[in-house]
This record gives sequence, C-alpha cells and structure tokens, in this order.
Amino acid sequence: MEELPGAVGTSASLALRLGQAFFAIASLLFMCLDVEFYSYTAFCFLVTIMGLVIPWSLTLAVVDVFSVFVKRPARQPGILSIIVIGDWVLSFLSLAASCSTASVTSLLLASGGFCGVKLCTRYQLSAAMAFLSWFLSLSSSLFNLWLLPSL
Repeated sequence: MEELPGAVGTSASLALRLGQAFFAIASLLFMCLDVEFYSYTAFCFLVTIMGLVIPWSLTLAVVDVFSVFVKRPARQPGILSIIVIGDWVLSFLSLAASCSTASVTSLLLASGGFCGVKLCTRYQLSAAMAFLSWFLSLSSSLFNLWLLPSL
C-alpha cells in the first residue's frame, strides 16, 4: 500500500491535526476575550463547535504521534471510517459556525451602533481562524477518504 501524505498515521496528518487545533484554539480565544458573545446564537454555536474540534484534533494528533514514532500506522477500515465520518461532520459544522459568525459580524458592523470596531474585529478574526481550521479539517478528511477504498 502506498503512503498517502496527509492520511492518518503520517507526519503530514500530524501537521494538519496540530494546525486544526491551533486555529480552533485561536478562534475560541478571539471569541471568548469578551463576554458579549453570549448575546448571539451564532457566536455561541462557534464556541461550541470549536470546543468539539479541539479535543477531536488533539486526540487524532496523539494517534499520529504514536504512529509516526512507532512507524506503524493504525489503518483498520473501521477506525478509518470513524475518523472520516467524524472529520466530515466536524468539518461541515465548523464551516456552518464560521459562516454564521462571519455573517452576523458583518451585519453588526453594517448596522452601526451594535458592535464596536475593536469588538467586531475580534469576531472577524475568530471567524477567519474558524475558516482556516475548517480548511485543514476538510483536507484531512479528503486525504483519509482517498485512503479508505485501498484498505
């Protein structure tokens, strides 16, 4: 079986997982620096989804670290199916959360008085970090989906 870069158990997968976790943590920090985010459902949705992405990514990063150091990737079809499904679900949820956060922030900025420039800039940065986390999550799930039929 050929080595697919980015598939589970490779160093590229480890980099993707750590990037997902980093951008999700950054998104969460930018959103939670202010207490006013509880007023909007889209912001609470982003915090919830990023709170799910962080442990998922870090857990799979630990699996990748183990596989890279032992030099034996754990590629059973059942486990890989769970990883692909989990990545797809969290990928779509993080895309929905980042899009809703970006649209609510844009609406708040356009309305004028509801959101200060500094506060809305933090919300925009949080949405941008969530988009980057989504992109890495989607790429990771596509690499693993590509590997799945060859098992």
